Amino acid sequence: MKSAVVQVRVDDAIKNDADELFQSLGMDTATAVRMFLVQALQAGGLPFPILSQPRYNATTEAAMEEAKTIAQHKAEDRVFDSFAAYRQSLGV
Repeated sequence: MKSAVVQVRVDDAIKNDADELFQSLGMDTATAVRMFLVQALQAGGLPFPILSQPRYNATTEAAMEEAKTIAQHKAEDRVFDSFAAYRQSLGV
């Protein structure tokens, strides 16, 4: 079978990190790309799900929910008598 050349432009950091990853798996980047292409053909599309929204860790999700609540003025009002009381509420 005749082979074709595929060229892809990526940031240097991505290429270097990918090279290291694939090397740790016992292959070079070209082999990993060939594996990706074969898997895409077998799957009839991308061999992994494409998500419409990024996933975040639990801490980030909680912070985002808190920010939404604050933005919608649903947070309980916290009034402090002094800066010292405010710091104490933060555990500082």
